Amino acid sequence: MEKLKTYFAESWDEIKNKVTWSKYSELQGSAVLVLVASTIFALVIGAIDWVFKTGLQWFYREF
Repeated sequence: MEKLKTYFAESWDEIKNKVTWSKYSELQGSAVLVLVASTIFALVIGAIDWVFKTGLQWFYREF
């Protein structure tokens, strides 16, 4: 039980004194970047899906 108590005490000390926390503005900027990148990625994947769907529909109609 003493090891567990020591583990939590050392973990709390590390979180409180040794970890460098990002500023809110940095986190906000990163979140916006992830949102924009995810949207662009989704649009590209959607466009590729549409091209394949349309191409295969045309192919099956013609042959």
